[in-house]
Amino acid sequence: QVQVVESGGGLVQAGGSLRLSCAVSGLTRDDYALGWFRQAPGKEREGVSCIGWSGSTYYVDFVKGRFTISRDNAKKTLYLQMNNLKPEDTAMYYCAVLALNCYNERAFNHALDAWGQGTLVTVSS
Repeated sequence: QVQVVESGGGLVQAGGSLRLSCAVSGLTRDDYALGWFRQAPGKEREGVSCIGWSGSTYYVDFVKGRFTISRDNAKKTLYLQMNNLKPEDTAMYYCAVLALNCYNERAFNHALDAWGQGTLVTVSS
């Protein structure tokens, strides 16, 4: 059974940085893609970034140049380094295992239904 546990959120001022982590368990293979999603109050959950099993990455436009996704397969952990945070980045952040490799936004539509509790990021102006 796939499980993910997100951590690293918090309260930060605009322009600040945070590093999110996501521990993945229950997978017996390494050839899976991973993604970060977020859901702001009153909005639908949206994809933010993903990384393929070969290291390919994809970012949505509103985080390009500010966020960096990475993974440590030995630790089965996914990371999201978030720099130059903006108030509009305030959201609950979730990670997910993706059934489609990450080359573009299509991968976001293939998240396994194994969501964690998320980690809250709040950016004050």
